[in-house]
Amino acid sequence: MPTDDVRGRSRSPEPPLGTGAPKLIASVLNADLDRLSEVCGEMEKAGLDGIQWDVMDGRFVPNLTMGPATIAACRKATSLPFEAHLMIEEPEKSIEQYAAAGCEYIIVHVEACRHLHRVLDAIVSLDVRVGVALNPATPLEAIAHVTNLIDVLLVMTVNPGFGGQSYIESMEFKIKAARDLMSRWPDEAYLEVDGGISPSTIAGAASAGADWFVIGSALFKHEGGMKGAVNHLRAEVERAPRRSWIK
Repeated sequence: MPTDDVRGRSRSPEPPLGTGAPKLIASVLNADLDRLSEVCGEMEKAGLDGIQWDVMDGRFVPNLTMGPATIAACRKATSLPFEAHLMIEEPEKSIEQYAAAGCEYIIVHVEACRHLHRVLDAIVSLDVRVGVALNPATPLEAIAHVTNLIDVLLVMTVNPGFGGQSYIESMEFKIKAARDLMSRWPDEAYLEVDGGISPSTIAGAASAGADWFVIGSALFKHEGGMKGAVNHLRAEVERAPRRSWIK
């Protein structure tokens, strides 16, 4: 049954990605676009926890990618939760379409929102979970006055727009600062990282305090296939220094 959370919103008590950490979320940016539905099913069988759709408009970032129709066409292929990571200008004009396409989480960029509070409030009204993303150069102070609306804080560990980029290790200082900030929030939210996450980098992000990890090219390059990549990534997270945030 839906309940009212501390933010005063009516919502399901169990978030779509479940509680606790860590969670491995697949990015479809490097997937075979000719067989996306099939790939989504393979991601579920490989043991991933969710799927992120990298939506790019050629304005906020250089590339163009998929839209809501593509996401909707894949919704029946898997029961995994969907995230729409909107790397687009004026996301408020599109959020209803991504909610209707079956996305349980909608993530917008601080840098793309002229009126961030208004955009987040609009996402709340769609009865989906709210995510806010910060580019590497954007300080945490940018979300200081909207923390009561955030379910997922996404710290970018690359500059958005291209798959296969190298992990920016210095972002671990920002991840640690975000974890400290979120520990003082009155209700639970999750810290996600995205960009260059692989078996060689995931432990650093985990040790810094990340809960959720978006995996892109590392899923498709592993010699053990997608299932081998998932097993390898989970093993590396388990080897990272344990923190109280892992339930």
